[in-house]
Amino acid sequence: MDNVKQTWWQSHRPTTRRLIQLYSALLHNAHVKGFISGQIYQGAAKYACVPGLNCYSCPGAAGACPLGAMQNALASTGHSAGWYVLGILLLFGVVLGRTVCGWLCPMGLIQELIHKIPTPKLRKGRVTRAMTWLKYAILAVFAIALPLWYGLCYDLPLPGFCKYICPAGTSEGAMGLLANTMPANTGYFSMLGILFTRKFVIMLVIALACAFCYRAFCRFICPLGAIYGLFNRFNVIGVKVDAARCNGCGACVRGCPMDVRRVGDHECIQCGKCVDMCNQGAIAVKAGKWSLKGPEKRANMGRVLWGIALAGLCFALLWFNVLDPAVKKEPMPGDDTVQTAEIGATAEPVGTEAPAVSWESDAPEGREVGERLPDFTLPCYDGSTFRLAEQRGKVTFINLWATSCTPCKHELPYFSDLYKAHEGDVAMLVVHSSMVLDDPAEYLADKGYAMPFATDDDDDTVAEIVGNTGTFPQTVVLNRRGEVVYNKVGSVTPEMLAALFEQAE
Repeated sequence: MDNVKQTWWQSHRPTTRRLIQLYSALLHNAHVKGFISGQIYQGAAKYACVPGLNCYSCPGAAGACPLGAMQNALASTGHSAGWYVLGILLLFGVVLGRTVCGWLCPMGLIQELIHKIPTPKLRKGRVTRAMTWLKYAILAVFAIALPLWYGLCYDLPLPGFCKYICPAGTSEGAMGLLANTMPANTGYFSMLGILFTRKFVIMLVIALACAFCYRAFCRFICPLGAIYGLFNRFNVIGVKVDAARCNGCGACVRGCPMDVRRVGDHECIQCGKCVDMCNQGAIAVKAGKWSLKGPEKRANMGRVLWGIALAGLCFALLWFNVLDPAVKKEPMPGDDTVQTAEIGATAEPVGTEAPAVSWESDAPEGREVGERLPDFTLPCYDGSTFRLAEQRGKVTFINLWATSCTPCKHELPYFSDLYKAHEGDVAMLVVHSSMVLDDPAEYLADKGYAMPFATDDDDDTVAEIVGNTGTFPQTVVLNRRGEVVYNKVGSVTPEMLAALFEQAE
């Protein structure tokens, strides 16, 4: 019986590559707390790009997706140069190339697990080899041309691949947030439309394709893999062939599930399967001159490296879920407590003469409809200071936006028009996230918007008060007593703003 158990374990135990893939997927999404709280991590680490394709909006994502960052950098070309994104892609490419795809990318792991579903499998051939060039066309059109075009011509950020195709954005980002039961996340359903339906269908089609065809997304669609493939010839860590030992039998290419023509070409994901297929011992996975897998592998270093890796993972999990100041503020399900300054309940509304009308409210503090939004103070770009308690007697609009958010930019003129139409009777503040990549004041300099703008403080006080989870835009409307009549994530129209003004009267 023991021999049977041992044989089963030997045939089913995960390989070293599979363990590294699982490790990397957890490290990419080390903010495990986000899956419980429904909050997108917004700490300082979110400025850094992870190597693999992992959606920025995933509740567990600890870093930014390099492909999304590249598209946003291209869209900002008219304002600033994306040297950081260019540099990080060059660094990942030169050091790892498509080793990222074979060992580190969470989407690669998901595809391989889907492929294990018992279905007829499509073999590679001329058709699949021809289809591998599709990802370069997608890279050129959706990941480069569209962001550049909209950025230069319309001054709008449009990450084309993320918006129209990316299955990671749908499965990790959209569905990860929609699946959460936090009350604040129910507003996301109002944002769903035909675009989400199309992307959801695309995600299902890609998942189905992966069941029949090995890593279909990697081979035919992924622009990040196309970029990394350009570096495969000279990447530091990857599969290397000893020409002196190779007899040219071709077993490595025939046995490879990817559409390679030779080991290490632009379609090779450096997974190392060919190492086991080579009878000549001519292939090895190397880091420079150090053999990681192959005839000359130094096994005595394995335990040391795994020990270091596990210690790093434990620290990452502890930091992104407990120690990081950015996650200490995240509310857990059922926790509606907000730590803010006490509101001045007796503050007199500006422009009124006591004791004409009293705008005091005895509603409990909170962010939900019917509750009184807690007070806050924020300096504006024009040198003025906005204090919520001083806006009593006016209908107050608070809009949270970001320069990287296309819907946010589309609706700013609507708020400006409303502010002008009801000047003196409307208080308004448009708040940019404290996570600033492009200078919002510089972007707004020549727009001519009438309402005051501000950037949230380092503690994200306003975002915390209104319950923002990192998704924009979000609009909050208060009546003249400072009570919430509307608080939702999603775009608004001029008609909606007019109706909300009447509702808050």
